[in-house]
Order: sequence, then C-alpha cells, then structure tokens
Amino acid sequence: MTLQNRVTPYAAIVRHPARGALTGNRGVIHNERQEIVRPWANRRWICCRLEFKGLRRSVMSPGRWTELFFLDEATAFAAGHRPCAYCRRADFDRFKQAWLAGNPGAGLTPADSIEAIDRLLHEERTHPTGEGGIEFRAPFVALPPGTFVELSDRPGQPLLVWRGMLHQWSAWGYARPEPQGAGLTARLLTPPSTVNAFRAGYVPAVHASAGP
Repeated sequence: MTLQNRVTPYAAIVRHPARGALTGNRGVIHNERQEIVRPWANRRWICCRLEFKGLRRSVMSPGRWTELFFLDEATAFAAGHRPCAYCRRADFDRFKQAWLAGNPGAGLTPADSIEAIDRLLHEERTHPTGEGGIEFRAPFVALPPGTFVELSDRPGQPLLVWRGMLHQWSAWGYARPEPQGAGLTARLLTPPSTVNAFRAGYVPAVHASAGP
C-alpha cells in the first residue's frame, strides 16, 4: 500500500509512489494504522537526507516521528520546511545565515536559536485548513530561483521559478520549462522569509528535470 507521506509545494501530504530525494518531519502526525491524523505536531518542520551514518528506520512506526518525502529541496522549502541541523549541518548553517541576512526586520541575530526562525516560519505557513500558507503577492519576475508560485489563471498548479523560466511541478519531476511572462503577478507558495533567504544567497537544490 502506498502510504500518505509525500509532500507537495502546498504543504499537503498525499499518497504517491515516487520516493523523493529528501525526507523530513513535523513530529508524530500518524496513528497506529499509518494514517495521517494531523498536519503537524510541532513548529520544527525539517528536511533531512535520505541516508545518514547508516541509520535505519521503519517508516511510520507507532509513536515515532512521521517520515515525509519531498521531490527536492525547493519543494520542501515551499512546504515550509528548512534544513535539519543534525544530518544537514552545512546546509542548516548556510540557510540560517542567509535567512538572517535576508530578514533584518525580524530583529534576530546569529546568537538566537533556530526556534525563533521556526516560530516565524510557522506564522507564515499557518492557514485555517492546516495546509499551505498565507496569501502573499509579489512581482512575478522579481522572485529568486527556487521560489514556488501559483498563477491566478492556473489555480492548483505549483510552478517553480528557475533559471529565468517556469517549471510545472509534479511528484515525478518538472515539465518542460516555459517563459515567465512579463507583467504577471503570482501568489507565493514558498514562505516570504524563505524567499528573502534565497535573495540573500541560498540556492535550493532542485530535481534534475528542472535542468542545471
């Protein structure tokens, strides 16, 4: 049986057979029948390596954190996750540095713990349905690479901004790129503070189907 553990750029957790390039969690959000029963259990939404120091886990074990899977890092960021400080320490340090540089108005310093950033990320992604984030609109062509958007004329279709083009997302990979189109606006799916981190220099990894 295909488990419900694949995450979309809308932060929704769906059933899909594709494995994904990264894993992660939001705490224990499944029951003893391996069913998702809540969208999150804590504010620490992390994104992890699939393999680390030979550690092995049985997916969705009772009482253990729920393993979630992402097509790529850009998808994880859009869903509101950030790099794990344990298995992805170098990426975690780069992200925290870029996030602080890109969000000076948050009033945080390198001495502040990641919990402060997690709290602000949670405020951005929280929605009454428990999925996705608050609606933000931004100039479409001004968004940095790695950002996910949704266009008003294509509801329900997440699009990756990458190398000056748009890439239609699916759980298997990206469709053929298309021009961005000048003058359009888009609803941000990636949390705004994470977009600011991208502007400050953090470039997320993307699936090979999006190109180099």
